[in-house]
Parts: sequence; structure tokens; C-alpha cells
Amino acid sequence: MSAETWIIVGATSGMAIPFTRLLAGRGAALVLAGRRMEDLSAMATDLTERGAVSATPVMFDARDPGTFDAILAAAKAAEGTLNAAVFVGSMPEQSAIDADPALVDGTIADSLTGPARLLTLLAPQFEDRGTGTIIGIGSVAGDRGRIGNYVYGAAKAGFATYLSGLRNRLGRSGVHVLTVKPGPVRTPMTQGMKMPFMAEADATAEDILKAADRKKNVLYTKRIWWPIMSVIRAIPEPIFKKMSV
Repeated sequence: MSAETWIIVGATSGMAIPFTRLLAGRGAALVLAGRRMEDLSAMATDLTERGAVSATPVMFDARDPGTFDAILAAAKAAEGTLNAAVFVGSMPEQSAIDADPALVDGTIADSLTGPARLLTLLAPQFEDRGTGTIIGIGSVAGDRGRIGNYVYGAAKAGFATYLSGLRNRLGRSGVHVLTVKPGPVRTPMTQGMKMPFMAEADATAEDILKAADRKKNVLYTKRIWWPIMSVIRAIPEPIFKKMSV
């Protein structure tokens, strides 16, 4: 029996893949949730070979609450300490959203309302167990609305606020909630983009797991993003609205 079970939501994302490999290396049981079942099945085989006690693919679509039941059932059946990490999200270019405002709905569903609804459904199971960790992936983009990605930033800001409230709620029963705010990470989502302080996915995954083990509340990764975003948040609005950052 595994000492811990991890539900990984958005398991085929660029950050989630190296994170699951770290968990496999320490013998966790894994529930891999996402839309691409063929990719999840191949991933499950790889992770069991890397040391995971088990790796079970589960269909999940943040825009379809009907797919949430399988994750709730997997959580109920989980052995050992129950944990969850939510990597799901989408980031259309702001210019694409400006051209087609219908994209706002999907961006918000993928990055805020879908994950928040799932975690709200999972919360009672964590409370009943009185232990475990929940990790939510936000973004430095959520720290202030910027001209280049303010719809995505709004979704991530909302998710960070949701996680803060969930941390307040679940902390009373012994469950820890970690909010992760990465800067740009080299993944398929950011392919072709040129951004400063780009991080590698493997290093980001290591930072996330260390922060979870240490029960940090909020993690900026790379670490340099904490002072950068502190400065950006402090810029007066009359000045900020004239800047292209």
C-alpha cells in the first residue's frame, strides 16, 4: 500500500509531467486526470516503471462537470494520505481573445471555475481525513492586470484568491493548501514565446514539491519573481496604465 495518493489534474501539462515523475520516484499512487486518454495511458505505464505503486488514467475536462465524478470516486478510494495538484489551465493570446471574446469563457473555465468547482467538491473528503496537501497552480500574471494577458491574469488572480480562502478553511482540519505562482516556464503552452527569466519545467516541479513538503503557503518560482512582482504591484496606477509590461 502506498503511503500517499496524488490526484494530478491536468496531468499531461508541461509542469505536471516532471512533477508526477518525482512522485513516482518516491512510490506514490497516482491518479492522472486529463482529456487526452491515450497520452495519459502511456504516461501511466511510464510512471509505474519509474516506481509509482499505481498510475490510473481518468478523464477530466474542466469545462464539463460531468467528468468530475470519476475523480471524486478515486479520492474516496485513495489509500494513504490523499493529496491533489491542479495544473489545468489555458492561455490564449490576448490578441486572439480580443478578436473572439467567446474565448473568455473557456479561459476562465479552464483556469478558475472548473478547478474551483472540483476542489470545492473534493474539500469535504480532505476535511474528513484531516490531513493531506492541495497544490494549485496560479501565475505571476495574476498579480496585476497587464495589457498582454489580462484575461488569463484575471482567471489566475481569481484562482489564487480562491486557494487563499480554501487554505483558511481546510487548515482548520489539518489540510495544507499551497498556491504556486510560476513565472514563464518552458512548456508547450509557452512555445515560441520570448519572455525573461524563463524556467525549466523540471526545476519548477522540484520547487513545487519542496514547497509542498515544507508546507509553504505561497511559492514564487523562479524566486526572482517575488521581488519583481512586488515592484510591479507597487507602481501607481496612473503610471502603470501607460506602461507596456
